[in-house]
Amino acid sequence: MVFSRRGGLGAQDLLLSLLLLAAWEMGSGQLHYSIPEEAKHGTFVGRIAQDLGLELAELVPRLFRMASKTHGDLLEVNLQNGILFVNSRIDREELCGRSAECSIHLEVIVDRPLQVFHVEVKVKDINDNPPVFRGREQIIFIPESRLLDSRFPIEGAADADIGVNALLAYTLSPSDYFSLDVQSSDEVSKSLWLELRKSLDREETPELRLLLTATDGGKPELQGTVELLITVLDVNDNAPLFDQAVYRIHLLETTANGTLVTTLNASDADEGVNGEVVFSFDSGISHDIQEKFKVDSSSGEIRLIDKLDYEETKSYEIQVKAVDKGSPPMSNHCKVLVKVLDVNDNAPELAVTSLYLPIREDAPLSTVIALITVSDRDSGANGQVTCSLMPHVPFKLVSTFKNYYSLVLDSALDRESLSVFELVVTARDGGSPSLWATASVSVEVADVNDNAPAFAQPEYTVFVKENNPPGCHIFTVSARDADAQENALVSYSLVERRVGERALSSYVSVHAQSGKVYALQPLDHEELGLLQFQVSARDAGMPPLGSNVTLQVFVLDENDNAPALLAPRVGGTSGAFSELVPRLVGAGHVVAKVRAVDADSGYNAWLSYELQPAAGGARIPFRVGLYTGEISTTRVLDEADLSRYRLLVLVKDHGEPALTATATVLVTLVESGQTPKASSRASVGVAGPEAALVDVNVYLIIAICAVSSLLVLTLLLYTALRCSAPPTEGACAPGKPTLVCSSAVGSWSNSQQRQQRVCSSEGPPKTDLMAFSPGLPPSLNTSERNEQPEANWDLSGNPRQPNPDWRYSASLRAGMHSSVHLEEAGILRAGPGGPDQQWPTVSSATPEPEAGEVSPPVGAGVNSNSWTFKYGPGNPKQSGPGELPDKFIIPGSPAIISIRQEPTNNQIDKSDFITFGKKEETKKKKKKKKGNKTQEKKEKGNSTTDNSDQ
Repeated sequence: MVFSRRGGLGAQDLLLSLLLLAAWEMGSGQLHYSIPEEAKHGTFVGRIAQDLGLELAELVPRLFRMASKTHGDLLEVNLQNGILFVNSRIDREELCGRSAECSIHLEVIVDRPLQVFHVEVKVKDINDNPPVFRGREQIIFIPESRLLDSRFPIEGAADADIGVNALLAYTLSPSDYFSLDVQSSDEVSKSLWLELRKSLDREETPELRLLLTATDGGKPELQGTVELLITVLDVNDNAPLFDQAVYRIHLLETTANGTLVTTLNASDADEGVNGEVVFSFDSGISHDIQEKFKVDSSSGEIRLIDKLDYEETKSYEIQVKAVDKGSPPMSNHCKVLVKVLDVNDNAPELAVTSLYLPIREDAPLSTVIALITVSDRDSGANGQVTCSLMPHVPFKLVSTFKNYYSLVLDSALDRESLSVFELVVTARDGGSPSLWATASVSVEVADVNDNAPAFAQPEYTVFVKENNPPGCHIFTVSARDADAQENALVSYSLVERRVGERALSSYVSVHAQSGKVYALQPLDHEELGLLQFQVSARDAGMPPLGSNVTLQVFVLDENDNAPALLAPRVGGTSGAFSELVPRLVGAGHVVAKVRAVDADSGYNAWLSYELQPAAGGARIPFRVGLYTGEISTTRVLDEADLSRYRLLVLVKDHGEPALTATATVLVTLVESGQTPKASSRASVGVAGPEAALVDVNVYLIIAICAVSSLLVLTLLLYTALRCSAPPTEGACAPGKPTLVCSSAVGSWSNSQQRQQRVCSSEGPPKTDLMAFSPGLPPSLNTSERNEQPEANWDLSGNPRQPNPDWRYSASLRAGMHSSVHLEEAGILRAGPGGPDQQWPTVSSATPEPEAGEVSPPVGAGVNSNSWTFKYGPGNPKQSGPGELPDKFIIPGSPAIISIRQEPTNNQIDKSDFITFGKKEETKKKKKKKKGNKTQEKKEKGNSTTDNSDQ
């Protein structure tokens, strides 16, 4: 609110003018208010919160504050209504002196976010200072001999106000002798002269008293008076005269002491003592001028005696008086104006305030970090300051107002790349040569949890021997977090899952701080060959970040299982058995066969057979196959040979150390005439086991049929659901994984699951035939295998080839008598674009020419009970690529398995399936009577027995 203490414009006009002025200057980035000086406490200045666009409710929460370098207590803000008001008396003359412009510069700072506003309050001058003369009276000596129109200088008044309020008008009281002559120059002050209008006569009028009145131009007008005492002298009627009334001098502020400023020249028309002139400063000269300059009383030289400073005083006005030595003395005055020229002798000044540190590395761009204020006491180009920042990234300086800068964020921060920035702000002026100043700002970047713990590799392979001690250390995982402090504290834990019927945590544990992995119990290769699990690393940040690493723990086999002997027939024992051999047999005749298995794998399960020498070193006519276990004659037996031999066969594996088992074979030599009886007895003895084996096979067929029926029903239900559901994937999209189990002798891993899709352009995809094997460790159930689909893929991303072996249980295999062979598996090829899959070539196991045979691999152990099927030599037909065999049989069982495929152009999506039947139904359409079936079975049993003896 603008007002005048002694009158002025109307309140409404002034308020309207003030609002228009404030609205105009708001566009320049600074608020401007104006207020008259001498305003009372509480005088309204402006609604600063509203003008700055701030809500009243946010002034206190955002820490609204106002600061000023030198006059912070003159104005205040009411935080309740946002009004800027006068807090204490404002005296413009005391605040700014005689400066034409007088303003109070305020900085308004609010936080959250940090903002700085600049407010300028202009203090208007009011006419509160009357003109003031230096003294109450001025004494003037005038000789009576002075001529008319002679002029006598008198001292004027001074007004502390400015502008119109300081414009003085002088009036002189009425007089017949003198009139007032006022001369204006380009200076603020005016030259006053008394001009003689009537000759003086000391005898008539020895002295005169006149009243000089000074009136300013303010409203209302203020006045000041001084009394002029004029004494009329009778002698020395010529005063000294200067050659010029005003001397103008320019000096650099760096001018050295003792420099001659100027030489005054004054002359006196009188002669003798009355013509001698003495120079001196006027009695009313300021003390500052007396300290800076001196005048030689005789020569009139003015010299500099102290340093000049443009920033303190820009000009000096020196009044010099010339007085002669007459009686009474006469004097005259001149004015010397000394203007000080600025020199770039002040370096810029920097002040860094309101540091907002440390700064988070996820701080948004343009975030204010610090406020920087620069100043230079010089003027003009010497005082024009520019700021620069090194380095330039990721920060920049933004000029908010004249000589005010904000240090803001210019690009994204990354504490992991650089955590502390050492910035140098340089302020340089425009002088020549230029001066500069620097300020260092250290900006610390606060960490944000933006980096998850990282392992050196995504997967580790660990080899652990079985039968390890409980609690042994098997591996150490380590993850590194690039963050700092709690964001880099990594803890480890297991990703829990089920392994068979047990939890993963019952097998292994991981130390939360060190990452050491411990085996909690002894591992058994025969039970669990591969243990695959994940370890999670998680930091302590908010929110926490984590990553997983996969550990594949291969349990290495140790030779901890001795060979186990198998009974040759039902009802026999695994340690000893007897055989009847005709006495007259040729060399190489197979007498018996020792069968043994080893629960270990690899070399630990590779068995060899040795015949122990007889007691007393006697030679025996028998030998045993090193790897087959077949006991055969070494020569033709004759009458000289003993009738009964007790053979000790040592079965030994290849482990370290090797484990052994001993089998006792009693071989009885019989006469040729006794052979049929023995055979007959053997047939009778075999009938019982054969019947038991048939019963076992019947149960096996029933179980296979039940499982196959469930599989067919499941496939039909799945096909129906797929046909009824809307298609969401392509014809070759991967389906739900199906379990395929296999194992290999000597391998350290178990295949877990795989599914191959047959993709064809003619019809929907088909699923390959999946073969299930009991070779998988019993601790892995179906749900756990589904959790590890990645185990079926090799390192190159291609699916692993399944083991071509067809698995049977050890009990079923023990009852099957066939020669040991290892044949090459065929290939089951998928549709166009599908992968190839190993598949056994199969044929019927009948004794017919086109029939084939089935045999286990060499050195098979308990877990290596695979069988290979091949076509017989009489039938060259082999399954071609992409084909499946028509049918195959299970040796020792009357069942056959037929495989049928739908044509590729069939519109119904049916999976390949298996049918079961009797062997007799697959023979070459031989019509046999029901009464002959029993004889055929017996013949087949005898044939099987003969094959085992050969």
